[in-house]
Amino acid sequence: MKVAVLTVASAARRAHLERQREVLAAVAPEALRAEVFLDATPPDGIRDADVLTRHVPPGPHGLRVGAGRNTAAAAAIAEGAELLVFLDVDCLPGADLVARYTEAAAAHPDALLAGPVTYLASVQRPAVADLPHVTRPHRARPALPPGETRTAEPDEYDLFWSLSFAVTPATWERLGGFHGAYEGYGAEDTDLAWTARASGVPLVWTGGADAYHQWHPVSSPPWRHLDDILRNGSAFHRRWGVWPMGGWLEAFAAAGAIERRGELWVRLPGA
Repeated sequence: MKVAVLTVASAARRAHLERQREVLAAVAPEALRAEVFLDATPPDGIRDADVLTRHVPPGPHGLRVGAGRNTAAAAAIAEGAELLVFLDVDCLPGADLVARYTEAAAAHPDALLAGPVTYLASVQRPAVADLPHVTRPHRARPALPPGETRTAEPDEYDLFWSLSFAVTPATWERLGGFHGAYEGYGAEDTDLAWTARASGVPLVWTGGADAYHQWHPVSSPPWRHLDDILRNGSAFHRRWGVWPMGGWLEAFAAAGAIERRGELWVRLPGA
């Protein structure tokens, strides 16, 4: 099976991208790779001659992550890819990530496949051989033994994260890719998962397809993304009738930054 590993990137994540390339070259040298740069102008000196490279500039409200992933998928499919593995630029693939996704795709060709993710601590920059020793999948999602799969329950689709997942081209076409309503941070992955559920596409937890999220500073709730979350959350509400990212919205509200007005969340003056 011809596997493509797809990444969207920007100059701000250059160090993460270079580390991801190193690990991919070690664990999946045979994989087709596609990278889509999301900056206004593609960064100089960062392209890899062995990688399909595309450019998707920002929209009026920020980086178009979903559109970038759609572009990467289209490029890989045009090159004959039989399995699309999406991996965020700040994630490293485990040694068996491609193999486990490939096995799961053979057993569940019509599914959206999702492997476990370990969040690395700031001091960790493990060698490829050491990745198994730092594997601690995030407890918010199911983490199955290597080689095992389980079809998600309907209420588990909210646990889908787009930082590591895989899908066959046929299923990707059935999903229609990421919706174009989202720019900047948040909600595009939940939208894809809800599209899958509404379309009857099973979400399959895939044991052993481990990815490792490289450390970078974050805040909870993510204050610098407040406007993105309100805008993208509103777009999700228009499509699905509910607001995503409820925990963050409640945290912003508790801090006095936003309030609920009818069906809407709005930013308060001075926040």
